[in-house]
Amino acid sequence: MKKALLLLAFLLVGLLLISFKSNDWGIGNDLTIDSLRKIYSKSNQYWPKPNVDKEVKYDELAALQSTPIDLTNDSIKRVVELGKLLFFDTRLSGSKQISCATCHNPELNWADGKAVSLGHEQLPNIRNAPSLENVWIYNSFFWDGRAKTLIEQAEGPITAHNEMNQDLKSLAKKLSKIKGYRSYFLAAFGSSKITNQRVFESLATFQQTIVSNETKFDQFLKGNQNALTDQELLGMHLFRTKARCMNCHHGAYFTDKEFHNIGLTEYGTKNEDLGLYNVTKKPEDVGKFKTPGLRNVMQTGPWFHQGSVKSIDSLMVLYNMGMPEHVVKFGQENDPLLPKNDKLVRGIMLTIRERKAIIAFLEALSSPPVFIKVEQLPK
Repeated sequence: MKKALLLLAFLLVGLLLISFKSNDWGIGNDLTIDSLRKIYSKSNQYWPKPNVDKEVKYDELAALQSTPIDLTNDSIKRVVELGKLLFFDTRLSGSKQISCATCHNPELNWADGKAVSLGHEQLPNIRNAPSLENVWIYNSFFWDGRAKTLIEQAEGPITAHNEMNQDLKSLAKKLSKIKGYRSYFLAAFGSSKITNQRVFESLATFQQTIVSNETKFDQFLKGNQNALTDQELLGMHLFRTKARCMNCHHGAYFTDKEFHNIGLTEYGTKNEDLGLYNVTKKPEDVGKFKTPGLRNVMQTGPWFHQGSVKSIDSLMVLYNMGMPEHVVKFGQENDPLLPKNDKLVRGIMLTIRERKAIIAFLEALSSPPVFIKVEQLPK
C-alpha cells in the first residue's frame, strides 16, 4: 500500500512539473515558447489575430518604412542641410540661447528627458517634449493635434512665449544679417532671400529625415529567429493578445495616430489639460491626446503628455489597472465637459512576469540614437 501511494505521489509531482513547464511563461498549456517562436517566425500575415476591439482598424506590426525624403535628390539634400543648421541654431530664439535641439536632443533620441521642457527665461512648458523620431508618419502634430503640417508645427515653438519667444516679424530680418546663411538659402531655394516660410519649410524637411534605426524586432521580422529572446518574444505575443496594446499601438511605428482619453486630464485641478478639446471645442474630445509611437519608447521617458510617469513599471501598473477614472464631484453630474475614459482602456490583469515580458519587448524596440552634430553655424 505504501509503495502504491509513493508511486502515485511521484506521478502527481511529475504531472505538476509537466504542467508548470508548459505553462512556465504564462501562455497556456497549448502554447510553449518553442511553438510561439515557430508561429512568429512566419510572415506577419500568418500570425494569430491580435486581441483588438471590433471597431478598431489595425495594421499588423511591421518593420521600419522608408522616409519620403529622397536624399539622393541634390535639391532636397540642400534644403535638408539648411534645415539642420537652423534646427541647431540658438539665434532662432528671442534670447539667442534656445534652439530646436534644446528640447529635441539627438543624443536623447530627439527628446530631452524632462517631464516638461524649460524655455525662455526658464519658463516651464505645459507638456512633455515628444521625440521627433519618425515624425513624418503623423497626420497632425503636437499632443493635441493643433498643427496639420510639419511646416505649421515648426512655427509653434519658435513663437511660443515659454519656448523660443521669437517675434516672427523680426525673424527673417535677424537671419538676413547673418551673411553665411545667404549661400545656404540660395542653394536650397534658388535665391538668397530669407523668409519665415523658407525657414519653416527647411525645418520641416529636415525633421522628416529623423528616423529610428533598426532594432532587434526588425531583425526578427527579417528572418533572424533568434533576434528576440524568449522573454521578448513572449512580450510581443502578450502585447498583441492578452494586453490588448494593439488597440492603439500597431503598424510599423506602433501608433494608430489617433487621439484617446486615457484618464490623465486632471479635470478641475490647477494642472487641468483638456487636450484635443482645446482645438476642436467638441465635448467628446475632452482629455484626448495623440497616441505616441513606441519605437525607442524606453529611451524617451518620462511618459505621457505631462511627463508624470517616470518609471516604466509604474506605467505598466497604470495600464494594468485600467488607468485612473475621473471621480465625479458634487455639482459635476451634468457637466458636459466631464472627462470620459476611452472605452478601449480597461484593466488587463497581467501578472508581474507578463508585465516584465512586455517591458522586455519594448526594450527590443530600442535602437542607438542617431548622432548629428553641426560643427559650425553660419556667421
